[in-house]
Formats: sequence, structure tokens, C-alpha cells
Amino acid sequence: MTIRWGIIGPGGIAGNFATGLAGADGAELVAIASRSAERRASFGERFGVAEAKRYDSYEALLADEDVDAVYIATPHPWHAEQGLMVIRAGKHLLCEKPAGLNAAEVQVLVEAAREEGVFFAEAFMWLCHPQIERLAQFVTTLGPVQHVRASFGFSAAFSEESRLYALELGGGGILDVGGYAVSAVRMVAGLAEGRFVDPVTFKGTGRLGQTGVDEVAYGLLGFESGITAEVSCAVARNMENVVRVECEKGTITLLDPWIPGRETGPSDAKLLIEEGGQRREEQVVAPKQLYAYEVEAASRAIEAGQTALAFPKMTPAGSIGNNAVLDRWRQELGYATIAERAGAKRHLSGTLPAGLPRIPTAEMPGAGPVSRLILGCDNRETLAEGAILFDAFREAGGTTFDTAHIYGQGLYERVLGQWIADRGVAGEVTVIVKGAHTPWCVPDAIGVQLGLSLGRLGLERAPIYIMHRDNPDVPVGEFVEAVARERDAGRIGIWGGSNWTAARFREAVDYAEAKGLEPPRILNNNLSLAVMDPPIWPGCLTSNDAETLAFLREKGVAHVAWSSQARGYFLPAAERGELEEEGTGPEAFYASPENEERLRRAEELAAKRGVSAHNVATAWVLAQSFPSFAVIGPRSPHELATTLPALGVELTAQEAAWLNLEG
Repeated sequence: MTIRWGIIGPGGIAGNFATGLAGADGAELVAIASRSAERRASFGERFGVAEAKRYDSYEALLADEDVDAVYIATPHPWHAEQGLMVIRAGKHLLCEKPAGLNAAEVQVLVEAAREEGVFFAEAFMWLCHPQIERLAQFVTTLGPVQHVRASFGFSAAFSEESRLYALELGGGGILDVGGYAVSAVRMVAGLAEGRFVDPVTFKGTGRLGQTGVDEVAYGLLGFESGITAEVSCAVARNMENVVRVECEKGTITLLDPWIPGRETGPSDAKLLIEEGGQRREEQVVAPKQLYAYEVEAASRAIEAGQTALAFPKMTPAGSIGNNAVLDRWRQELGYATIAERAGAKRHLSGTLPAGLPRIPTAEMPGAGPVSRLILGCDNRETLAEGAILFDAFREAGGTTFDTAHIYGQGLYERVLGQWIADRGVAGEVTVIVKGAHTPWCVPDAIGVQLGLSLGRLGLERAPIYIMHRDNPDVPVGEFVEAVARERDAGRIGIWGGSNWTAARFREAVDYAEAKGLEPPRILNNNLSLAVMDPPIWPGCLTSNDAETLAFLREKGVAHVAWSSQARGYFLPAAERGELEEEGTGPEAFYASPENEERLRRAEELAAKRGVSAHNVATAWVLAQSFPSFAVIGPRSPHELATTLPALGVELTAQEAAWLNLEG
């Protein structure tokens, strides 16, 4: 079988790739796409692409049934956007490095490829070269590894228009060639484990140029195994450009690791071995051009039905980890890309697969329409991460965001606020603002914290305000009066309490009505099909008990459920296991015989409905007889996508009661 390739961005690097492709087994170049007629003509003539297959739009190339796989070689800022186009078109993808401007963008590509069942790899051609296998053999002989050094730097003449120095094009050494050095040390450090490993420590330094990108950068890495490493890169300084592996019994140096043979073949490489006081050179014979090995590796994987390359070639998880290190490196230097700067308008389309249900809204008296699924904003630490998820949530129909004064010491409110400002959607979204968390759960703290939160969010008013905790030592009337003062000042719409008992909530309602003040309208406790025990945090309450459920049903109080999905308790066992390994799993709080039976019933019903137990559990929260809204905490568009099918599950009152062991 021959894999038929198309190329998006037929420039210099694409020319190297096409040269390698021409000499590769099991692959052929059939199409190219470029908005430049001149490039289409010259590249097409050079590599024998038929005129009918020289497309002036990427969409036309992706619609070509003769194209099996696509190689992207445009500048960095377009990789993620174009990569999503390729994946959603059902084509296999090999994308030049870096595959995104940050790890969050790369994660979107990895997860989208998994959703569509297509191949994805970040194009680290050097890892496909025969020298890597030989390096691994020497490490086995001379190991264990103690220290690794990797450098890739060159001196290019400065020009503000040059891709290498332009901020808007993702310039600088870290994004251009830093990934080579980082991939080398993570690969070598992980040889014993058979995977790329992430550093536990990283310190970076370097020099930013007048355009704001790094011209020279250095980094120190430490791994859990005790291996240490140095990386360096530059676009304005020539470097040694080697990989040196120091082992217990000797040292291995790759003398030309990154581009042996340059644009033509063969690509023979040399390793310098130092052992027992002796030095010798080892020749690695590689008769083909460098990129041919990458083309063949990708084509073989695609032909075999595989969706990724195997270690030590670049794996999807390896790509995410690699770009996470590049993010940390840039942060150490103070280099923020166009995806991370205030005022960013970067918006990735296609982060969600097609055909998912849209999030409906329901009227919440005093607050207007509120989306039934509410996005919890307590896990996106950068604007780049937040924008990807927030945009996907809005595209799915979500309008309501949940945040709190205490989250990330204000970081998460600032991220959300910056996104709201950049998108200009302050009048289109509803933000739940929470304050008065222990130990500041006192009336005087409400106004102070609210002012800080509104400032971070860039809002004049909290349409929904929720006290994050209760303090039974304070008479409830004092809290009602404190909220009333903020309502009179125009800074609060409706309000409620989080982690309040039904009795305390009822007492607040009675006090407010007796004084002619606005009563609390929202109870914001934990509510999930799995009953929380013990509490996830001290002072937390669940509403899934007979007394609270009866109160909510009797009074018709709106309930906003946090941890509505029980921290993933209803996910498949393998995914729950991954959460446990991350230290965020559900077992510590939801492991009980009763919850095991709820899980069994959810799985039984899910099998009948053609969804997951996770979806059934989410549908249960939304199926309550009182107004019920579910706060969800996805960390990526894919995690959001796994929740949305719940919106197509309608449960009868009998089914909801049966799931909750109520009959």
C-alpha cells in the first residue's frame, strides 16, 4: 500500500520533506496547497505534482479523496488551526514542530486526532533517523545515564520581518529549534522507561531581543530519576549543536544529531564514544535523505492502522510534554506569544467534533437565561489555556461561568476576565462570583472581596453572587444585610449560599422576607449521583441527602451543583485510574457500596441509551424536579465533548429515583 501525501505550505522545509518523500518506500506526493500561485507553480514543477492537484485553498486539498495524509509546513502560528482542519477532514496529520504555540494547542490536536481516529505526529525527523537506535544501544552498554547536554543554535541576520525574529510569527530560538534540544534530553532520560519523561524542575535564562522573542536561551532540567540535563538554543548565536550523554561508564556524543546530510542524501551520522579513557568514532550508515526516514515511519504506521508513532520517535504524549517544557522555558524568560498576551484574538475553530448536542439555557429568576451546564473556571492558569476551553464552551452553547475570589489567589478570575475583555462578551455571558470563603466568611469581607473580584473580571456587577461558605457563628441576618448593601450599590444581582444546610438557607429566606430584602435564591452545594463522603474539602456539604432534596423539591429553589460529575467517578475504570495517578481521582471521596451500586445502575442504563455512565450521571443532576444546573470542570475541549452527550439523555422521574437508590 502506498500512502498518498499532500503538503500545506510548500516552502523550504516542505522542499526537504518532499525530497525525502521522493526517496521513501510506501509513499508518494500527490497534492499541494498554497495561496501563492508562484509557490504552487515552482514547487509543483520541482516535485512533479500535477497541475490539477496544485490547490489554492487548504479546503480543496482536504476535499481531495486521493489524499490520505497531510504534512503541514507553514509558520508556527498556523499549525494548530490548520492541523484541526486536517484532522476534522478525516486525514492523517504530520505537523511541523512546534505543532502549536503552546502545550494547550498541541493537546487539542492530540485529542482531536483520537476523537477522529486518525494518525497524528509532530514532525521530529531526527528521532526517526537510525542514529537514535544506535544511541540507545550505547546507553544500555555504558549506562545508567547521569547527565545530558543538547544544543541547537545558529546566527541569523536580524530583520524585524524575518520569521525567526517576528513576534507575530512565533519567532525566537525556543519555538524554532529549542524543541530539538528538549526532545533529546527527555528522550534520553526516558530510555529506561520507554517513554519521554517530564522534568520535575526547570530553570531557564537567556536574552530577549528588541522584537520580544528569545535570541539566545539556556535551560537546566532535573528528572525524578536523578538525571540532570542542560539545553540551549539560539537564532542569534552559533552553538556546538550536539547531543552529549554522560553515563556511568562513558560518554556518547551525537556529532550532527539534528540534520545529518542536510537537504540531500545520504544522511550518514557519527557518534563519538569515550570509554575507559579511550575515544573512538562510530559510523551510522544511513543511505537515504534524512526526511525519508520520517516519511517511511509515518507511512508505515498509517498503513498498519496505528494513530501514533512509537517511542523513541515522537509520541502524542511526548509532544504535549515537550511543548509544556517550551512553555516553561519561555515563561522563565518572559516571552509570551500572540496566543498568551492580553488583547489576543486567537481563536481555534474545530476544537469540538461535529454532531454534539448544544447546551440549553433555562431561566433563573432575577438573572435571566443561564446555561444548564456551567463552566467551572478553576483549572486554566494562562490566557492561552483558558481561551481554548472558553471558546469551545461558547461554541457549544454555554453562557455561564463559575469562579471565586479564592481560586488561584485571583489568577483564575484574571484569566477569565482577560478572555471576556478580549472577546468583548461581557454583555453575553453570565458570571457567578463567589466570595466569603473560610476564614474570611464574615459580613465585612463580602464587599471587599467582591470589589477585588469585579476588578479582576473587568465587570461592574456580579449577576449571580454566592457566598462560598457559611459561618454559623454569625447570625444569618448579618449576611443578608451585607448582601443587601451590595445590591443597593448595584454590584450584585441575585445571590445564594454554597455549602449551606437547608435549615440555614431557610432561615436566611425567612429573615430577608421579614425585612423586605432580597432572599437567597440559589443553593450551591455538591450534588452528584455519587454521594460525597468524606467531604472533598473541610466544610463542604452535599445536597444528595433526603432532607436537602426534599427542601429543594418543596420550595423549588434553584440548585447549582459543584462537582456534579463526582470527580470522574462514573468514567470508565481506565480513565478513573488515570485520575487517581494524577492525585485528582474520585476514590477517596466516593468509594462506598452505595455508590458502587449507583455506578452499576448508571452503566446498565447507559448501555441501553448508547451513552456512557458518565453521561447518565450528568443527566441525573439535570433531571431533578427543582431547577438544577451542573457546574463542570473540563480541562480541554475533549473533556467537554465527553460531557455533552448527557444533554441528549432524558430521564424519567422513576429512572432518576432508581439511579439514586430511592426506589
